[in-house]
Amino acid sequence: MKKPTVTNSLLRSLPGIDKLLQSPQFASVKNQIPHAILLEAAQTTVDACRNGIRNNSTDRPQTADPNTIAQQAIVLAWQLNRPRLRPVINATGTLLHTNLGRAPLADAALKAVDAVARSYSNLELNLESGKRGSRFSHVEKLICQLTGAEAATVVNNNAGAVMLSLAALAFGKEAIVSRGELVEIGGSFRIPEVMEASGVGLREVGSTNKTHLKDYVSAINGKTGLLLKVHTSNYRILGFSEDVSGAKLVELGCEHNLPVMEDLGSGMLFDMTPYGLPREPTVAETIAAGIDIVTFSGDKLLGGPQAGIIAGRREAVERIRKHPMARALRCDKMTLAGLEATLRLYLDPLRAKSEIPLLKMLSTTAAETKLRAGEIVSQLNSTLGDQMECSVVEETATVGGGALPLSELVGFAVAIRPKTISVDQLSMRLRRGRPPVISRIQDGTLRLNPRTIRPDEETLLMHTITAAVAESEPAGR
Repeated sequence: MKKPTVTNSLLRSLPGIDKLLQSPQFASVKNQIPHAILLEAAQTTVDACRNGIRNNSTDRPQTADPNTIAQQAIVLAWQLNRPRLRPVINATGTLLHTNLGRAPLADAALKAVDAVARSYSNLELNLESGKRGSRFSHVEKLICQLTGAEAATVVNNNAGAVMLSLAALAFGKEAIVSRGELVEIGGSFRIPEVMEASGVGLREVGSTNKTHLKDYVSAINGKTGLLLKVHTSNYRILGFSEDVSGAKLVELGCEHNLPVMEDLGSGMLFDMTPYGLPREPTVAETIAAGIDIVTFSGDKLLGGPQAGIIAGRREAVERIRKHPMARALRCDKMTLAGLEATLRLYLDPLRAKSEIPLLKMLSTTAAETKLRAGEIVSQLNSTLGDQMECSVVEETATVGGGALPLSELVGFAVAIRPKTISVDQLSMRLRRGRPPVISRIQDGTLRLNPRTIRPDEETLLMHTITAAVAESEPAGR
């Protein structure tokens, strides 16, 4: 009979929501945190205390003290007040990590986005004539200059670019594509499904590992509207394999008056083999082969904002621009500003390689990663040596994002083996840090790869690791 009496007494002692909101703790933050969030934090905290008392829960404090509850509610309120989407430190060694937003933008692109976003702009205004202009005119000339295309347009991502191009060029007809190129773009979006959504029938030819020109020839019929080639940027078929080049498809397309389209996916603008990377077809090479329409991403190997870029023959691009779906898929002013600034960097290849973060990471040498890993280990050992074992280990980074699947970026990383907590606990605390640090676990150690950590993030990294070990919360973004 005692337990129910104590329980009821504690429940009756719980402070009311109004009383909590009027407490000194809440008064001290009412100008920093919106009232709606303070109210939610108060209600959630009181409910948790009530449930803990009723269930006699050991993981909830058995208290009805108003001051303690107010303090707990304020901690929760600060957590609820944080933006849901916020910067993280990518220590995974995956350069184009889709879950982490793919390519980080160059400073020039960030400045362009900031300038356009905080003000009105000439998005669809021709400043010379004073009449309405095209939003794509800001990037079209640059795309054509860098790729050799006659015309270009931009949509919100490459899946959209593929879907729109197919719908504009071959709606109600069939597109012939090699069976070995029926790729899954990512997130379960597959080429056959994109084609179906575009109103284009699939006519697959050849086999998984071998497709010949004669396969395309025998498949052409009255329903054929397009020859489609898909660059397998996110996987490779090795060994006994063969495909048909874009140039050969262009010849076949000319014979039968059929447009040829190629989805390059990653969209590399210049050759990166001097940096030890595998050979990839550039957009300019693909355009030069005579392909009518080429589609590629803005936020993969280009290193810009998320966008789907469509380039090629003027007549084909104009058909795509005029399709009703083009408006639904169009980019906003911030994307266009970031893309224009990124493309301008490519006008000077040396500047692009030094200022576009992705290209800098791709060209970082193994020796440079070893030096930076050693510096991080030295700092950790000097401050947290009694709580963790740190060492420099060999580790290959990956490009990610469905690009350069066979490339291994040889380098070094930091391996951490905590002494007082588990590796999983440390990883979880780093994800909850300010800023969050996203790491990997391998061979029983937590790995931090410096290739994807910006030098100006190292101080924040150290703060987050120190706080994670101490179970405190550092100041930071």
